[in-house]
Amino acid sequence: MRLLFTFLALLGALSAQAFSPAEIARWQQQAKQVKIVRDNWGVPHVYGKTDADAVFGLLYAQCEDDFARVEDNYIVNIGRLAEVEGEAALYQDLRARLFLDSTQAISIYRKSPAWMKQLLNAFADGTNFYLYSHPTVRPKLLRRFQPWMPLMFSEGSIGGNISVVPLERLKNFYSQRKSTSWQRPDFMKQDQEPVGSNGFAIAPAKSASGHALLLINPHTSFYFRPEVQVISEAGLNAYGAVTWGQFFVYQGFNQHCGWMHTSSYADSMDEYLETIEKKDGKYVYRYGSKLRPVQTTTVSIAYKQADGKLGRKEFTTFRTHHGPVVGQQADNKWVTVRMMDTPLEALEQSYLRTKATDYASFREVMKLNGNASNNTVFADSKGTIAYWHGNFIPRRDPQFDWSMPVDGSNPKTEWQGLHKVEDLVQVMNPASGWIQNCNSTPFTVAGPSSPAKNKYPAYMAPDAENYRGVNAVRVLSRKNTFTLDTLIAAAKDPYLAGFEELIPALAKDFQFAMDSPNPPEGNVVEAMKLLRGWDRRYGKTSVAQTVATYWGEKIQRLARTRVAPNQPMDQMKLIAFVIAKTSPQEKVAALQETLDELTRDFGTWKMPWGEVNRFQRLTGNIQETYDDQQPSLPVAFTSSAWGSLAAFGSKAYPGTKKRYGNIGNSFIAVVEFGPRLKARSVLAGGNNSKPSSPHFTDQAGLYVEENFKDVLFYPEDVQKHAERTYSPGQ
Repeated sequence: MRLLFTFLALLGALSAQAFSPAEIARWQQQAKQVKIVRDNWGVPHVYGKTDADAVFGLLYAQCEDDFARVEDNYIVNIGRLAEVEGEAALYQDLRARLFLDSTQAISIYRKSPAWMKQLLNAFADGTNFYLYSHPTVRPKLLRRFQPWMPLMFSEGSIGGNISVVPLERLKNFYSQRKSTSWQRPDFMKQDQEPVGSNGFAIAPAKSASGHALLLINPHTSFYFRPEVQVISEAGLNAYGAVTWGQFFVYQGFNQHCGWMHTSSYADSMDEYLETIEKKDGKYVYRYGSKLRPVQTTTVSIAYKQADGKLGRKEFTTFRTHHGPVVGQQADNKWVTVRMMDTPLEALEQSYLRTKATDYASFREVMKLNGNASNNTVFADSKGTIAYWHGNFIPRRDPQFDWSMPVDGSNPKTEWQGLHKVEDLVQVMNPASGWIQNCNSTPFTVAGPSSPAKNKYPAYMAPDAENYRGVNAVRVLSRKNTFTLDTLIAAAKDPYLAGFEELIPALAKDFQFAMDSPNPPEGNVVEAMKLLRGWDRRYGKTSVAQTVATYWGEKIQRLARTRVAPNQPMDQMKLIAFVIAKTSPQEKVAALQETLDELTRDFGTWKMPWGEVNRFQRLTGNIQETYDDQQPSLPVAFTSSAWGSLAAFGSKAYPGTKKRYGNIGNSFIAVVEFGPRLKARSVLAGGNNSKPSSPHFTDQAGLYVEENFKDVLFYPEDVQKHAERTYSPGQ
């Protein structure tokens, strides 16, 4: 034991060498102004005298729960992933640094207002104090966090805005390989599990209590955001989901109002085709009748080599006034990208909205136009419900097709400022009494009370309808009064609208096959009878759901091979394409193959959905592993691709026959904004990433049954259920 203490003391001494005695003393003093109360679910309720104290404690608590994810988010966002993962990550780092690098972030930090600097300093101090206090924690890369880092990770959205830039095209250009055509953004690849979110708001007129209600239901990778409450004596009191490493509640509520963000396809960025020439040995680009010099910069990126040592690769990067060059077309035109480049405003908006007190103050914060990738569903204690489609939307000449790259040499393609908040597609207190958005068109957001599409430019809301949106409208339209319980029931309505046309199309083609000289026989006939009688609702005991899902995935894979390259194909268009572009014989053959594969894997094709669709958490690693021989839980809900409002994206992994979920419902909450706030929530698995923690999977049982726990919002309730109370460093 003495050797262990000596070893820990040595590690502590080595760690302390990275931080000065003055820093340590300052952190220890600030820690005394912070109290963390862990409730019986392990949720941290962080109390501070000032907002900066609360942020200090919040980051410390996050690091306690999952330092690896905190660090990983910053490694990715500051463009240093190759130092950990090697040369394969070079172009991901290059993409990050093309749009914002540490030199720019430091400059922005130095010019930030005093209140923001205090928060940024508290972010760094809280994280560094955790590292000082936990000398056995060995970071992969970042042994000191800097206050400018959050400026490179300011909005909290899934994937970040730079995900619009295809990595393969970027690599082709900067490794001097020609790209043959325009490529769709990485995040729009059709074979990916849908991500996004659901947000519902219910007006007092449709609430049994007479108070507004809000559903917060992000669909992300599991454990992407933990559950927290952060409170200060300066008026901060936010509860909800925080992205690891950020100091603001991203989707949540305070005692006055709540906000739910859903991923938006509102056009917030553009690609320009630049006409490039060489003049006196240097690159120039045409703009109007003149030639302008292409700006060049050398970017040096470190990467881990096979021997573990660091190598470096230098890139000469290019940019025009539109933005960085990210690729080249077959006609030799260079592609530049223009997008939001105001990280301070994004960070200010992300934080200040958590302190809004009503619709008017929340709307005032939105005037910062710092949210480039999200819609907002809103409700407040005064009874207002509202929706905004996007926030940062450039004003453009409508004569151009902004869904495609535009001519960079034509001055008419310049942005003409930003649309004001009042110009956005939006709705407030609709006559329908409800609002929904499921990453779908805003023109069905409130049923018959929705905004009119013809009043807005096409680039402002190109979003297609999807099956979740269809289902949400159906569910919310048919009920006159909601409570927290019935709002939860609406959020987990089991109808799968994605099969509404697909199964009848299969049945029709199956009948065609039955009338042929060589009709199907055996188990495929039995399976078809089962599918015909299926009510299109998910359930753990449903065999029809298993057959439909496996067949649906198989026939979609076949149909995708016939989609033209880069052809836009949303959920509903894809189903229509499947129906039209696969033959009766192919549909029936896919069904027979599905039955054969299920029989091969499980001994019978008659597998209840819950037997194959499972929740499992074994390691807590960012890249989780799965094992059919280890305990897991059955899950009824399914992929949002089929219209499941409660989303659970699952698949088989190497070495498994069963499917395991890793994306979909993550943090879910329902809130009632009365004189005394009421809320319930549930988190996928638990709040802590360590398998040894009692809060590693303590919410899994609730999660898989789609049940909720009571939110402990008020201090007296937190104290009644307190598991541990301490200050950072204790």
